[in-house]
Amino acid sequence: MTRPLQFIPFKSRSDKGWAEAWELYEKSFPYNERWNAEGYDRAFGDPNFEADGIWRGDEFIGILFHWGADGYRYVEHLAVSPALRGQNMGSAALSAFCRKVGRVILEIDPPADDVSLRRRGFYERAGFHENPYRHVHPPYHAGNRGHDLVVMSYPRAISEEEYRAFADYLAARVMAR
Repeated sequence: MTRPLQFIPFKSRSDKGWAEAWELYEKSFPYNERWNAEGYDRAFGDPNFEADGIWRGDEFIGILFHWGADGYRYVEHLAVSPALRGQNMGSAALSAFCRKVGRVILEIDPPADDVSLRRRGFYERAGFHENPYRHVHPPYHAGNRGHDLVVMSYPRAISEEEYRAFADYLAARVMAR
């Protein structure tokens, strides 16, 4: 019998499993789309932030870093261990998370190549909707520029007013680290 997935929040960089989570984070996201370690020290102090390790028993599956906002969760980073990709772990984790929290907003690269098209398909199969608003994610590092991303939402598309509130929250709360 397969064990269910568990989302276990990290409270600091000294928690069990953080080193493995950090290694996955650094391998899964390019430098311009991630924080440095000190950025997470500040985030851990924010009650709206949660850095979940995804586990199946004692087996580390992946990471899901997310923020609570008014009526939804913003998924900043989701990644599954490379050894487990292709085994529906990402789908199972995302589905369980969406059932638990309800409304979810996240961003993906614009669908322009095979990888980004597959990623969009992954989220669409999970019930996410692509939203039509031009979106530039603020830079993670001083001296960098923001980058174009596509906003996706679950279980429905969001209104322009909801998009503006999300973009404001992203700039003022998430990126304020």
